[in-house]
Amino acid sequence: MPKHIYKIVPQELWHSAQDTGAFKGAPIDLRDGYIHFSTAEQVADTAALHFAGQKDLLLIAVDGSVFGDTLRYEPSRGGDLFPHLYAPLPVDGVLWVKAMPLGKDGKHVLPDLD
Repeated sequence: MPKHIYKIVPQELWHSAQDTGAFKGAPIDLRDGYIHFSTAEQVADTAALHFAGQKDLLLIAVDGSVFGDTLRYEPSRGGDLFPHLYAPLPVDGVLWVKAMPLGKDGKHVLPDLD
């Protein structure tokens, strides 16, 4: 499984997480009981399918190898395995946070994933 995984988060939710020290999830995460992540290959489709046209989004990168058995790769869209974190995400464990602006075509411009 890939070492780095990615979470798309509205800026407002991320700022709240920074205040508390942990990201507990967006409403869909809280409903499903885990934090939805994407691999590098999945993040563009995730943005297009679930965040189309939304402004003020951030892309957060984490090292998935540090989560042990709280990170599970489970089948989702089209049978692809998606990383799901069954624990809060500690803010201090994030590798980087980058903006995901909307381009002129209305699609998100993804940052370099390095």
